[in-house]
Amino acid sequence: MNSIDKIRIGISSCLLGNPVRFDGGHKRDRYITDTLGAYFEFVPVCPEIECGLPVPRESMRLVGSPESPRLIASKSGTDHTVRMLDWANRRVEELAGEDLCGFIFKSKSPSSGMERVKVYDRNNVPSNNGVGLFARVFMDRFPLLPVEEEGRLHDMILREHFIESVFVYRRWRRVVEDFTPHKLVSFHTGHKLLLRAHSETHYRALGRIAAQAGTLEPETLWGSYQEQLMACMRLKSTVKKHVNVLMHMVGYFKKYLSSDEKKELLEVIDRFKNYHVPLIVPVTLFNHYIRKYDEAYLRGQYYLNPHPIELKLRNHA
Repeated sequence: MNSIDKIRIGISSCLLGNPVRFDGGHKRDRYITDTLGAYFEFVPVCPEIECGLPVPRESMRLVGSPESPRLIASKSGTDHTVRMLDWANRRVEELAGEDLCGFIFKSKSPSSGMERVKVYDRNNVPSNNGVGLFARVFMDRFPLLPVEEEGRLHDMILREHFIESVFVYRRWRRVVEDFTPHKLVSFHTGHKLLLRAHSETHYRALGRIAAQAGTLEPETLWGSYQEQLMACMRLKSTVKKHVNVLMHMVGYFKKYLSSDEKKELLEVIDRFKNYHVPLIVPVTLFNHYIRKYDEAYLRGQYYLNPHPIELKLRNHA
């Protein structure tokens, strides 16, 4: 992918190696910069620096109730809540024009942590159930946008889920930019199996919306579809869901496969079902048969190639 093709992603600035932390350090994540950087164009955000705080500075923490905490300097007790929230509300409106397709937050940060941030009560006892002030404002402003924390990206299942959601969201955004009912139907057709791997219920709801492409007003049509689409993508795929999709795909080859080929395909699916091989194994075999027998419908399914194979997201068992 060249720079024009790269997907724009918001990110906590320190994760790119920028020395913006309270102690003048950074938290560069090499998977993000070196691997995802080949496909993503990062839009860095540092809430502390951008709201006017210096480097170095006092460390801060969240104090009070998890639902509405205060951002307090650890030693001096200075309250930075209003400063941070005023800036955050302005910044998210600026980010609305950045064509972002996701955001990667710095975990545990009192400004940018997406979840499980420490919040200290009146007795100075912490609980891990807070959300960073900027992260909360951002997620409230962009509730459909895929978001994740850098620490969770080292979990292969969460990594695949986030990146797949980003690529789906980017493809959908391109539909909305020059929207026609026909483009929505085409998008839905190409994503049917991928949607089923996340939620059969949402897949059917999306199908009903797509079926109204000739009757609903365009804004109502794409708005309803977008809401259900991202709700679907928030639900994680499982081995059981994948097996259901793979078995559905077998039916497209019933006129083509020899008895040995069908037996091999079913054996590979069973091995995946029992966690003996990763998803890439049955998917690779399906892609082989799609090319061999020129199966047009499956060839157009993003389920088989939802993101660059170089990312190796389906190589984990």
